[in-house]
Amino acid sequence: MTDDIDRDGIALLEAEPALRVDEVPTLPVPALMERIGDYDAIIGRSATRISAELLRHAPRLRVVGRAGVGVDNVAMDVATELGVAVINAPAGNTVAVAELFFGTVLGLLRQLPRAWETMREGKWDRASLMGAELKGRTLGIVGLGRIGGEVATRAHAFGMELVAFDPYVADARFAALRVRRAPTLDALLDDADILTVHTPLNDETTGLIGRRELARLRAGAIVANLARGGIVDDVALQAALESGHLKGAVLDVYAREPLSPDHPLRQAPNVVLTPHIGANTAEAQRNVAVDVCAAVRDALLRGELSRSMNVAAVAGEWKELQPAMLVARRAAAVARAILADMGVRAVQRLTVRCGSAIAGGRELLLSAAALGAVEGVIEHDRLNLINARALAEGRGLELTAGESGMLPPNALEVSLRGAMQELTVAGNAPADGGPRLTRIGAFHVDVNPRQTLIVLTNRDVPGVIGRVGTLLGDAQVNIAEYHQARMAQGGEALAVISVDGHVDASVRQRLCELPDVQGASVVQFRGA
Repeated sequence: MTDDIDRDGIALLEAEPALRVDEVPTLPVPALMERIGDYDAIIGRSATRISAELLRHAPRLRVVGRAGVGVDNVAMDVATELGVAVINAPAGNTVAVAELFFGTVLGLLRQLPRAWETMREGKWDRASLMGAELKGRTLGIVGLGRIGGEVATRAHAFGMELVAFDPYVADARFAALRVRRAPTLDALLDDADILTVHTPLNDETTGLIGRRELARLRAGAIVANLARGGIVDDVALQAALESGHLKGAVLDVYAREPLSPDHPLRQAPNVVLTPHIGANTAEAQRNVAVDVCAAVRDALLRGELSRSMNVAAVAGEWKELQPAMLVARRAAAVARAILADMGVRAVQRLTVRCGSAIAGGRELLLSAAALGAVEGVIEHDRLNLINARALAEGRGLELTAGESGMLPPNALEVSLRGAMQELTVAGNAPADGGPRLTRIGAFHVDVNPRQTLIVLTNRDVPGVIGRVGTLLGDAQVNIAEYHQARMAQGGEALAVISVDGHVDASVRQRLCELPDVQGASVVQFRGA
């Protein structure tokens, strides 16, 4: 724990006997590099930079917790590559930022900083402090997420007209917030008297409001950035203020922080500057600390990654998808093992098809299937849902997922293809029952994919089941389930045998040598 995390969050972790919590001040890079190798998780705020070098220097690290929204101080791509979950607290400071927006904009319009200065100077200068009102002005919001929505809700109370641009938000949210949708950013700029941005900083939003966009705003417009430095071009903003095109600006964030003492914006007229204090309320700091510490606790102790920013997005409840995720992972592992025993070791394509009830989690199910396809094939200390897809794609595996109307609602299929061979393994994860594998290739089966599975092909003749059972019993291998399937009497048959514990290579070899047995694959499930 670093960067002065609120005690309520720290106490939540300290209450767990399985966790040891070290609380340290913000450390210089060399000191942090020296210590990070001892930790499974680090939780901090923006003051601690989680660089690629730091992540690669932390072999135990499983979780990075950010007590706040922005994660531009975290090397997200490297964290994902290494399988390190990155968890933030996006909701805890929402109200604090929205309230600061109105506080600073009102301060600008009513010249409150100047009024305060004149009073301190012993003056009574009402004539030079003429202000303006929010009522009737059009507020243009870029980004109608949590904070943008809170700003919109409060703006109605001031009698403002609202228009927003956010291509990632559905019409229903615009309607619920009573905000008119701008079809393009340019259309928003044409309408706004006050422009405010509430987006993350990424490749799409860096420099989003630059010289051209500022010039498109109405003369006398106001620009506010309380989101992330770099979304509004500081240099272009300075020029627009100096030219008189803009009436003023409100800034809480800057491209480079802290803002240098001699930065021209500090001397610009009609600008209210604050030192990145959007989340600096006691309530917000407590909220984000509790939120992120709870999520880090759940990730460490329960493998709960639904709050991780770098795990595949999921529509629906994470817990409800757990059985389907297990089926996807197990099905991929079975298909990969059988193909490998057929001589197909280089798999080229993995496809997941989902029933309607679980289709909303298809991306997460694809991650689970990718994990099943590569575990045991590649050595990686932190192979997990976070990095499985990237590692699979790095090996040339093409990954796709989709919905199938041919499947029962809670069923899924995982198909692996390589060297002109394709094998599909299907399963079902009903809400009122345990996960089952229901099909391997053309054979219909019904077995719980637990611990170890033996998939055996044989001729459908009397005596095979008895000989297999005797061999496994002599090898002290306990059978939990034995499901035999066949295409036609006397033809090819397939047995799926769920057993306890480990089945070594010698047992598999003896199974393959039994009369009428054509092949045997052994799948030792990981994470069982």
